[in-house]
Amino acid sequence: MTQLDVRPQVTDTAGGGAGGAGDVRGKGLGKGSVGLMGSAVIGISTVAPVYCLTSTLGSTAGEVGVQMPAIFLAGFLPMLLVAFAYRELNKAMPDCGTSFTWTVKAFGPRIGWMCGWGLVIATIIVLSNLAGVATSYFWLLAGEITSNPSIAALDDNKLVHIATCLTLIAAATAISYRGMTATKGIQYGLVGLQLVVLGVFVVMAFQKGSAGTFDTGLDFSWSWMNPFAVESMAAFTAGLSLSIFMYWGWDACLASNEETTGSAKTPGRASLIAMVVLVGSYLATGIAAQMAVGSGGAGLGLGNEETSDNVFAALAGPVMGPVLGILLFVAVLASAAASLQTTFIPVARTVLAMSTYKALPASYATVHPRYKTPGRATVVAGVATGVFYTVMTLLSENVLTDTIFALGLMICFYYSLTAFACAWYFRRELRAGARDLLFKGVFPVLGGLLLAAVFCKTLYDAWDPSYGSGSHIPGLGVGNVFVIGVGLLALGLVVMFLTERRTPAFFRGQTLTKSTPSLVVED
Repeated sequence: MTQLDVRPQVTDTAGGGAGGAGDVRGKGLGKGSVGLMGSAVIGISTVAPVYCLTSTLGSTAGEVGVQMPAIFLAGFLPMLLVAFAYRELNKAMPDCGTSFTWTVKAFGPRIGWMCGWGLVIATIIVLSNLAGVATSYFWLLAGEITSNPSIAALDDNKLVHIATCLTLIAAATAISYRGMTATKGIQYGLVGLQLVVLGVFVVMAFQKGSAGTFDTGLDFSWSWMNPFAVESMAAFTAGLSLSIFMYWGWDACLASNEETTGSAKTPGRASLIAMVVLVGSYLATGIAAQMAVGSGGAGLGLGNEETSDNVFAALAGPVMGPVLGILLFVAVLASAAASLQTTFIPVARTVLAMSTYKALPASYATVHPRYKTPGRATVVAGVATGVFYTVMTLLSENVLTDTIFALGLMICFYYSLTAFACAWYFRRELRAGARDLLFKGVFPVLGGLLLAAVFCKTLYDAWDPSYGSGSHIPGLGVGNVFVIGVGLLALGLVVMFLTERRTPAFFRGQTLTKSTPSLVVED
């Protein structure tokens, strides 16, 4: 078992903001397990581009019509600006706690704790959703391969569905438990598969669009790239919220920074590579699909409400044919399964960091002596995901759907806090030059403001009982999405205050502050 040596090490904290890269506490993770390409692959995998596309292409087209490609670009902008903030913070403090650690150093323990809570809850929600999607596509693919509809229909059996889902969660937890090397090896195959199949779909969709195969197809127009052509602000905001969700997860590159070669620079570069790959994939797929079948609500149109929640299931056969179409089902399953595995990285390492700095019980700081992973935190995350999904599914499918809608609130909450933390942490360095002003100040603040605006607008819209699934609390006249989103944040406050009473050192600023000297780990 690794032991913490609590002797403070001398670090350079000149400049009033950016301490040295050692100005954080080591946690015993496996150093040098991942390189630049591996880190970028983990970021892409966590986002799950094929899964995101099949579940949001139709919804986005339904909101903004042919301006869908413009909305993909609009959603990319705040994420890119926030990515610059992550990169600059990681250079100064390559800590696996990422948003939690950085916001504590910028704003203090309570805001930092809530930022960490937002990340953890968002990840648990996503893990639950990914497991559910992977389960559904597993049985759908089994039915397609065997040409037996009764096998595909097993997914409708709630007990079979939950049992399969829990099995997938257990498998993903086990792989993540065994370390970054095992995770990285599997991810190369799964990410490569989904990007190749997505590329084939794009090429064939372009061909179908150019040939006018489908009556609903459209000729390409540069006006599709104009976000100001969206008919209303409400439609623009709804589309933007969906677009932001499609980019969520790239920060997994940063959560593995203590296990990455060149931990101060490599994760930031990897996150930018992941972002470029994602925006390119989304634009190419959105344009190709729109040319092939259009964005309307009739027939194969992307906006058809009967198929918009799973576009690739509807387009696989018509666009790619019966044989290649099965590959698209495989790609969606691979995308969900790959993301299910890698999404354990940020939640487990955030919990590890919070426990290391005594913001959570010390038991979660345990690192496996062989695999060099936060073993207990990973297992707890897996158990929490399984319990959450099972309870939500048994209670109501609408509750689970509304919980996913509430995810956008959590994403905007902790991303915007991290962006603002960057500008505040480096505030005394902003006059050092144009680069510092832009990348440490202007870009992060703009990104934070954009996401904060989406957060507030989503809260306002979610108050309407018709938002999300349309479910609401009887007698209150408030939508379930609002209740779930605000309720989860309020639960975080309760847990924080209980934790403070049990382990007050962190909240008194005794374990992690802006000037905390590094503490080394010795074997």
